[in-house]
Amino acid sequence: QVQLVESGGGLVRPGGSLRLSCVVSETTPGYHAIGWFRQAPGNEREGVSCISQGGSATDYESSAKGRFTISRDNAKSTVYLNMNNLKPEDTAVYFCAASARFYSPSYCDLETYEYDDWGQGTQVTVSS
Repeated sequence: QVQLVESGGGLVRPGGSLRLSCVVSETTPGYHAIGWFRQAPGNEREGVSCISQGGSATDYESSAKGRFTISRDNAKSTVYLNMNNLKPEDTAVYFCAASARFYSPSYCDLETYEYDDWGQGTQVTVSS
């Protein structure tokens, strides 16, 4: 089982930035693809971004493209989500999750059912 711990959430004004971190405890560093998801009150959990096992492939939800950047440092067992130009609609609890289901180490997607292990989440609030 993979253990994931998120940090870096907080309160930020519209237009501001945050960097979320996800520390991944896995037997082999970098073995899992990692996704970032978010859930706002009353909404379903949705995919934001993912990064493949080796880090060569990434994917972003449409509203995140151009504003968010995902990266991973396998030496530190950490995946980052840099979020810029934040908007009130980005307010949600952000979760990271791990998947070993993808057929290729150079692939990931944002389907929640592909991810088996989840962190507890970190709150991001964008408000003036």
